Amino acid sequence: MKEIIIASNNKGKIKEAQEILKDYKIIAMKEAGINIDVEEDKDTFEGNAIKKAETISKIAQGKPCIADDSGIEIEYLKGFPGVHTKRWLDGTDRERNEAILEKLKDVSKKNRKVKFVTAIAISNGKKSDVVVENIDGYISENIRGENGFGFDEIFELENGKTLAELTNAEKNEISARRKALNKIYNIMEKY
Repeated sequence: MKEIIIASNNKGKIKEAQEILKDYKIIAMKEAGINIDVEEDKDTFEGNAIKKAETISKIAQGKPCIADDSGIEIEYLKGFPGVHTKRWLDGTDRERNEAILEKLKDVSKKNRKVKFVTAIAISNGKKSDVVVENIDGYISENIRGENGFGFDEIFELENGKTLAELTNAEKNEISARRKALNKIYNIMEKY
């Protein structure tokens, strides 16, 4: 079984990748003996994902690596926080979510549109491919739900539920990361 390094130590991301890319042995960075934090300094999700995948693949002497970068773009805030979703405010996910709700205080639902973007890249250190998927929704008016992480508790779908109010099965049906992993699966044999 061909080994692919995943540029993550996040158990949830690793489990999801292992489920979808089942014909490959998915290895966490730590398991591969790689313990670096690649600076995400590009101005697109695609750029950051490619940089991480290429950097880690080169450290692993050309072993294929997949990496992702994702975040939310709030239309009313001109795409903010975008590629800085995880880094625009020091603190917990909850603190970042509360700060976003504060920024949108008294803004009507039709102006609370948000897009969740996931870019996943694969690289062998010499060549790279990247795919992008997204889902659309609204920033809720308050924090709701227990099943999720990141901004799931404030990302509201057309049906009125936040991502954190969905079951895992419901979330998997619409997951941008899952869709992107499915697309990456179709080009992995080139690596």
